[in-house]
Amino acid sequence: MKKKVIPLHDRVIIEPIKVEDITKGGILIPDNAKEKPVKGKVISCGKGKKDEPMTIKIGDIVLYGKHAGSEIEIEDKKYLIMKESDILAIL
Repeated sequence: MKKKVIPLHDRVIIEPIKVEDITKGGILIPDNAKEKPVKGKVISCGKGKKDEPMTIKIGDIVLYGKHAGSEIEIEDKKYLIMKESDILAIL
């Protein structure tokens, strides 16, 4: 991401990690049957709330809910922006 985008407060910007197109058994999964990614890499994060510092940092690989966050587009690439509380785990 060339353009520097800094989310406010306790929000993070996540680059979703693509789901595999082929199963372990070699079966090709069509686009309409693929699940929405639930794993991604933190690209940018805010400074946290006044009384709650951020526990997530840039570069972390995280798990989040299927419908968490809002999709945004920066320089023709899709990202998710969400609150830190929408993140379920750091891998």
